[in-house]
Amino acid sequence: MKRINKKQETVFLGLGGNMGDREAYLTEAVEKIKQLPQTLLEKKSPLYETAPLVPKQDFFLNAVVQIKTFLNPQELLRQCQRIEKELHRERLIHWGPRTIDIDILLYGGHKVHQENLVIPHAEMTNRSFVLVPLLAIAPQIEIPGIGKANQLAASKGAHPQEICVYREVW
Repeated sequence: MKRINKKQETVFLGLGGNMGDREAYLTEAVEKIKQLPQTLLEKKSPLYETAPLVPKQDFFLNAVVQIKTFLNPQELLRQCQRIEKELHRERLIHWGPRTIDIDILLYGGHKVHQENLVIPHAEMTNRSFVLVPLLAIAPQIEIPGIGKANQLAASKGAHPQEICVYREVW
C-alpha cells in the first residue's frame, strides 16, 4: 500500500444534506468514508437538524466525523467530491439544496490556502451547524490560527439551542 502522505493526520469532515432521505445519504457517505484507502473513521457526532442558510429549502441534517488518514488534503478532497458525486450531489445553486455535502473542516494542525481548498474551512467558525457537532466529538479542539473552538463558539453566540439533535446515535 503506497502512502500518499508520510504522516497520519487527524481530520474533521463536516457532512450535511437536505434532499431525499437525508439520514440515509449521510449514513451512506460515512460508509464510503470508512472505505477510503489509508483512512480510519474514529468518531461521528450526533445528527443535528438545522434551518437552511438560504430560505425556501428543506431543513438540513448535519454531522461531523473524525478520521485518521494518510491521504494528503488534495487527495482527500478528490475522494470527498467523488463520494458526493456517487450520492447524486449536483452543484446548481450556491448554498442550494443537496443530497450530500462533505467539507474538510480541519486537517491536523495544518493551514491550507489553495484555489480549490481552504483549511481550516473558511466558514466553519460562523456556523453553529459545524461548531456544535464538532464540539460534540472534540470539545477541546483548536482551530489553527484562530483558537479553541469552544471559546469561539461561545463568543460568536453559537449555541446548541440554535440547532436540534435529530438522532444521538446513527
